[in-house]
Amino acid sequence: MRDDLARLREAATAEIADAASLEALDGIRVRYLGRKGSLNAILRGLGQLAPEERPVMGALANEVKDAIGRSLDRQGTALATAALERSLAEDRIDVTLPGRGRARGHLHPLRVVEELMVDVFVSMGFTVAEGPEIEDDFHNFGALNFPPDHPARDAQDTFFLAAGADVLLRTHTSPVQVRVMRSTPPPMRVIAPGTVFRRDDLDATHSPMFQQLEGFVVDDRVSFADLKGTLAAFARRFFGERSRVRFRASYFPFTEPSAEVDVSCMRCPGAPDAPRPGCRVCKGSGWLEILGAGMIHPEVLRAGGQDPERVRGFAFGMGIDRVAQLHFGLEELRAFYDNDLRFLERF
Repeated sequence: MRDDLARLREAATAEIADAASLEALDGIRVRYLGRKGSLNAILRGLGQLAPEERPVMGALANEVKDAIGRSLDRQGTALATAALERSLAEDRIDVTLPGRGRARGHLHPLRVVEELMVDVFVSMGFTVAEGPEIEDDFHNFGALNFPPDHPARDAQDTFFLAAGADVLLRTHTSPVQVRVMRSTPPPMRVIAPGTVFRRDDLDATHSPMFQQLEGFVVDDRVSFADLKGTLAAFARRFFGERSRVRFRASYFPFTEPSAEVDVSCMRCPGAPDAPRPGCRVCKGSGWLEILGAGMIHPEVLRAGGQDPERVRGFAFGMGIDRVAQLHFGLEELRAFYDNDLRFLERF
């Protein structure tokens, strides 16, 4: 056995010295020192020795094991050092090159404008409400006084879902008005921002999906003068202290009387008194249409569970996309939805 241990030590030391990689070195370790390795095979013969020889051979076997282990460590350190030196020589990094930083994300420009608008109205005492984007005919049309033959109920204007003709993607955030009125007693002062959907993509100023902000007030003493004062205050806060608003008579099924509301052009220094003829924003008119508004129709109040003999209200709705387009001075509204990082990184 003594000769076997000596030969094993000599063979292992020679193989270790010739190992050219850490993987080969690990194979040598397993072959000689593993549970089924050569050294254990020799040690299994200790039982056949005389009792007085077993301690001597056992101690000799441990010396051989320690010697092989030291050889493995030395060769492993040498191979690892050589590998590191090769890596440093071949994969050298030019530390003078500029670093590659990770770009920080930011809010989408439409969300930025939405938060600015919400902040203005919240500072005026409004609360924020939300509603489902998938609506039914009652909340989207019926409760808002749309007659059965109104064009908005046609599939050419509205996205109806396969679940049935009564299920659709909401065309405005006005259904939130009905839901809040049916669950909240007056007084109410609420805004409802959110995404709406219409089959409308005829030009650069329209998109089949866009953002809208609905606002309404319901109380026992509410007048059209309150509506005008609220929207005038919003225009001054959002577009600048020099901003003015103009109301033009219009028609909406859910308000009576109704009005289209314009704001003075923020790009024309004297608008609307002295608009710039070549202004690309207002086309030289000095005014920009931003929203529709009016006193809440009595039928809408009834559908919302309110008594029009006891309470009155006003409502308004504006496209956040349109306001953002004016806020940033853009001509192409659909650019907000193209997911072009070159465009989004400008904001």
